[in-house]
Amino acid sequence: MSEKGKEIISNIAYFALVIFISLMIVRYVGQRTEVIGTSMVPTLEDGDQLITDKISYRFREPERFDIIVFPYEPADAFYIKRIIGMPGETIRIEDGKIYVNGEVLKESYGYGYTEAIDLEGKDLVLGEDEYFVLGDNREVSMDSRYEDVGKIHRKQLLGRAFLRIYPFNKFGLLKHQ
Repeated sequence: MSEKGKEIISNIAYFALVIFISLMIVRYVGQRTEVIGTSMVPTLEDGDQLITDKISYRFREPERFDIIVFPYEPADAFYIKRIIGMPGETIRIEDGKIYVNGEVLKESYGYGYTEAIDLEGKDLVLGEDEYFVLGDNREVSMDSRYEDVGKIHRKQLLGRAFLRIYPFNKFGLLKHQ
């Protein structure tokens, strides 16, 4: 084989390797996620570009107040919400307050009045692999308060949104606690 032929094969192999590694990173390590809508205002805004960490939950459990990404099947979309309730906890929303195991949740993220929606007058008990999630903008967020979304199972978690990459003037790690 000529030198030119070897060089062409070498270049093809190099590009195939780069494409393979890129696909593995997107599939198993992280991916870009775009915020669509205002359900996470004021933390995240429509059009923000994030990097979702898809690997850390393989080594540790999700934590309260993590901003997570999960698929919402009926809309063929991904939702971005904040974990409020953890496995085994009881959640109740009453008079605009969120109760976790009977105690008022102390948080600084909720924006607007937290209406109970489909949970009015009910205690929601989370199973051993279930999470209760809310958008930060409580008045417009489609989240675990709605039966259509409901409890999020551990296996549904795509990953944790951890870095805003756009807009550039807001570049940085996302506040989770």
